[in-house]
Amino acid sequence: MELDEKNPDPKYGESRKFDPNFKGPIHNRGCTDILCCILFIIALLGYFAVGIIAWSQGDPRKVIYPTDSKGQFCGQAGTPLEKKPLLFYFNILKCASPLVLLEFQCPTTQLCVESCPDRFLTLMKAKLGNQKDREYYQQYCKEGVNFTRLSPPEILRDGLCPAIIMPSKAFTRRCLPALRTLKGGVVVVGNETVVETEGGVKVNATEVLEASKKSNVVVEARQVAMRIFEDYTQSWHWILLGLLIAMVVSLIFIVLLRFLAGVMVWVMIVMVILVIGYGIFHCYMEYASLKGEPGADVTIRDLGLQTDFSVYLQIRQTWLAFIIILAIVEVVIILLLIFLRKRIMLAIELIKEASRAVGHVMSSLLYPLLTFALLGVVIAYWAVTAVFLSTSNEQVYKVFNNSECAYSRDTCDPKTFNTSNASAQCPDAQCLFAFYGGETLYHKYLILFQFYNVFLFFWCANFVTALGQVTLSGAFASYYWAFKKPDDIPSFPIFSSLGRALRYHTGSLAFGSLILSIVQVIRVILEYLDHKLKGAQNKFAKFLLSCMKCCFWCLEKCIKFLNRNAYIMVAIYGKNFCASARDAFFLLMRNIVRVAVLDKVTDFLLFLGKLLIVGIVGIFSFFFFSGRIKAVEDAAPSLNYYWVPILTVVVGSYLIAHGFFSVYAMCVDTLFLCFLEDLERNDGSTERPYFMSQNLLSLLNKSNEANKSVD
Repeated sequence: MELDEKNPDPKYGESRKFDPNFKGPIHNRGCTDILCCILFIIALLGYFAVGIIAWSQGDPRKVIYPTDSKGQFCGQAGTPLEKKPLLFYFNILKCASPLVLLEFQCPTTQLCVESCPDRFLTLMKAKLGNQKDREYYQQYCKEGVNFTRLSPPEILRDGLCPAIIMPSKAFTRRCLPALRTLKGGVVVVGNETVVETEGGVKVNATEVLEASKKSNVVVEARQVAMRIFEDYTQSWHWILLGLLIAMVVSLIFIVLLRFLAGVMVWVMIVMVILVIGYGIFHCYMEYASLKGEPGADVTIRDLGLQTDFSVYLQIRQTWLAFIIILAIVEVVIILLLIFLRKRIMLAIELIKEASRAVGHVMSSLLYPLLTFALLGVVIAYWAVTAVFLSTSNEQVYKVFNNSECAYSRDTCDPKTFNTSNASAQCPDAQCLFAFYGGETLYHKYLILFQFYNVFLFFWCANFVTALGQVTLSGAFASYYWAFKKPDDIPSFPIFSSLGRALRYHTGSLAFGSLILSIVQVIRVILEYLDHKLKGAQNKFAKFLLSCMKCCFWCLEKCIKFLNRNAYIMVAIYGKNFCASARDAFFLLMRNIVRVAVLDKVTDFLLFLGKLLIVGIVGIFSFFFFSGRIKAVEDAAPSLNYYWVPILTVVVGSYLIAHGFFSVYAMCVDTLFLCFLEDLERNDGSTERPYFMSQNLLSLLNKSNEANKSVD
């Protein structure tokens, strides 16, 4: 029999001994890992303190509204600039300076205006023109400027008005030149190829284009972000409907699995193959339909990074890549099914046993809702704290000048700048808002607060997950070790298990979560370093970083596996984390063949179930949001990127399916460890009967003596 384990290695500890008093999860237990529990509580108090400080110092408006040269928000309700939502640059060409990349601010005067200019007009022409020209031009000057009385040289010397205004368009709340490219690659501003700037200097419109790009380098991502946000506002109710459908489908699937486990597993396998097969067919049809289309043969590499991601779906190479990826996945799944066909039969029996356990502990199906809620609170707290921390800086002003000056780029105060030495020695210098920062003790340690926020996010999220694993494993262990099912199953097993976990094992959960969080934070740091070193030429450093990333990825997977089994032992025996991890590891190593035969194959089958739900919901959401279902074509929202709601629904569906299937996965893992211990503790005699079901006994060609005597 493939499930038999012969001669387990003695170095992995002795087999479990028979204990006539053992009837499932130990009730008389004490608190474990108390020091880690205290550390976790202190860390949470510190986390709340960081959140309070961030909320008192932060200002999310800095993320939403542009800021003028005085650090005032353009368009902010309740301020004098409420009706001036757009930011205007006096000299957009100065935004081509490298300082834009270093200080996130163009070294030119910036002004909040009601609307962007829509025509060419120089300062001289406005002064010599009619009253309407002067009034129009003055709205792009600093407040309080006597435009009629002052001469153009005086205005330009004091930086009161721009030397020229040009047709502009609002882009991410900023007035940028209305640039376009004619046939032949000629760049024009409005209809002009040459623009006259300060001092009568003429520049090519291409230079204005480059300056515009530099001026917006910090907010380029905001264009995509704003469009994505707009798509969410248009489609959020449809996204919620898609997620609700995913939840209903997952629940129906789980219920059917409870009563028709064997049939549903095979239906699931066939459906996954068919869904992926349809994906390959659809991608091929899209690939074939683009044959001969203009521009369809452009490669992804030649196309480069585009903010309009729908462009990628208009080239054949994208669909070819989809075909290759899906084909590889299809072949891998089919080969695994062929080679694991015998083991799949065994795994189905374990899933059937898990179905019976879930049927007797139906409240376990509702527990993922509590996990989702707690994780939602953790994610929301982290996100809000991160936003407030990133906007909790003060306005920093710098000296900007055109000629050489000893005070150039020094910090200044706009209120006292006109009477300072810098103003006296550098007549053309200005004290302009540069960026948000600060030199207080709080600002010096701001990066540490951000790191603490990320670390506690991982720790709390892992703790919530660990709490769910211990709770479910305790409930399902109560089911397995009940000799007469369901009579011997305790009342409210989920609530009893949750109470034991919180009362006695908060420290053990915090300990396991802490170890996993440290590894995850290291992985985040490695990813950050990899992003920073992408342009580096040191091949050895890249190779070393890739190796470290791979090693820590493997380490994270191993820790998750060990933690999961350690939590099961904690739920059953009430020992501390290290002792439970050791016992679980030795038990698995003594039965390594069974682990390979049953546990991992069962995980694979449950993964196919999640894949099927995601595939079904994903296909329907694709046809709906892309407007390919004629019956509901008018109901589909008009979107910038229709992949935004599709991707959201797909990811959300996977998380929902994972939440429901995690109940089954935890049940399988718990029953599997209990099954291994049952084989070690008992021998089927009248004094030491097996606790496993009759189906598993038949599968192992074993039986209880009591059952034989009845027969």
